[in-house]
Amino acid sequence: MIQGLHHITLVTADAARNVDFYTRVLGQRFVKKTVNFDDPGSYHLYYGDEHGRPGTAITFFEWPGAPRGRWGLGGTHHFALTVETREGLLKWKRRLADLGIAVAGPLDRRYFTSIYFQDPDGAILEIATRGPGWTVDEAPDAIGTAFRAPPEAMLIANRDAERIAAETWPEPVPAITPDMALGRGMHHISAIGADVRRTAAFYEGLLGMRRLKMTSNFDNPDAAHWYWGTGDGAPGSIVTYFEMPSAPRAQMGAGQTHHFALAVPDEESQLAWREKLVGAGLPVSPVMDRTYFKSIYTRDPDGHIVELATAGPGFLVDEAEDALGTALKLPPQYEPYRAEIERALTPLPPAVWKAPVEAGR
Repeated sequence: MIQGLHHITLVTADAARNVDFYTRVLGQRFVKKTVNFDDPGSYHLYYGDEHGRPGTAITFFEWPGAPRGRWGLGGTHHFALTVETREGLLKWKRRLADLGIAVAGPLDRRYFTSIYFQDPDGAILEIATRGPGWTVDEAPDAIGTAFRAPPEAMLIANRDAERIAAETWPEPVPAITPDMALGRGMHHISAIGADVRRTAAFYEGLLGMRRLKMTSNFDNPDAAHWYWGTGDGAPGSIVTYFEMPSAPRAQMGAGQTHHFALAVPDEESQLAWREKLVGAGLPVSPVMDRTYFKSIYTRDPDGHIVELATAGPGFLVDEAEDALGTALKLPPQYEPYRAEIERALTPLPPAVWKAPVEAGR
């Protein structure tokens, strides 16, 4: 069974700048400093809640000086983090704006309200409220069964740029308050596909995920926007796709997603998934030991890399909770080359190795 989101992995051109943004600005916990297991000359940095649990993990490969990537077919458009309330969302808008970061929103997405901004590499981030959820226009046992067009009044309201720009928290927000904490992790990941029904066959027919909503892109109502998840579609379980057949291919680079991962319970279920994916004729990697989880990799119908990762053993296998992210951790095969690897990596400032305490879960 797919349990929900596990992590998303993007590319950064500057590891030190990346750590500063995700810890100091967004209040994420820096949970692991390691290397790309397939390319030990570059960092693999992990952020998340206090333990980096599945569904909260945001990770980056550092490719120093990499050109900007571009969203498109076979790539991710953005990913969203969860905040509990609209008040917390408005505080985020004020905090980010006061730090000189351009923010769009808040925008009413019917099932949640959200703001959008970019990290220093150009990755599009969204912060979305937990609710009101999928049942605002469909019964709980019927979500995702009928097309639900965005209400015209909502589309008109979302075009009122002056009103939207003026809506923010009235006072500066110099520190992340408990109602702003993003420790609950991701809300959803949104990718681009050419044929939403073909995408549905992958997520529903093959992976067994539940269709949560069939609607259209609120910013482009001519384009389909479908959502999938697990269970009742709680934040942290959701993958969405915009149908954009005329979009260019995604271009890998800084600010673009390399892959995203869905969580499976254990190694036994992972092997069963691998057999099923191979039987369906999909390209599937061997099982890869990533120390903190085991992984297999396949691709969606548009070529986006999708990983199935085990829920454990987790990030505490080689560091104590209070020491997460403070030392470079290498897989055993690279330990003999530690000195050489450390010389090749970008120095990271110790002052930003952990998220501020006020941003706790």
